[in-house]
Amino acid sequence: QVQLIESGGGLVQAGDSLRLSCAASGGTFSNYRSAWFRQIPGKDYEFVATISASGQSTFYSGAAKGRFSISRDNVKNAVYLQMNNLRPEDTAVYYCTAALGPMPASMRNRNSFDKYPYSGRGTQVTVSS
Repeated sequence: QVQLIESGGGLVQAGDSLRLSCAASGGTFSNYRSAWFRQIPGKDYEFVATISASGQSTFYSGAAKGRFSISRDNVKNAVYLQMNNLRPEDTAVYYCTAALGPMPASMRNRNSFDKYPYSGRGTQVTVSS
């Protein structure tokens, strides 16, 4: 069973960049696909980006495409989310998640928080205007 710990959040201004990190332990991380979600209080989890176990396949939400980049280092057991040109609407708690197995063909299965059994506690990102 894998444990996930996020870091790298903070308070930035609009247009700035942040790099979130997710450290994994307790499992063979190269067997897990991973995803980043975000949540605003009182709202559902919003899909941001996902990456396959090998790192060869990635998918992004419309809000993230072109500004965010997901990557991983299976030697370091880590997943990253590089966020550029941040906007106030990106303000949220960001969660790293993981699931065993290959990337699903179905977008619904890729983008649903409940399809990822493992999740960290989140890191707060606040973007001021």
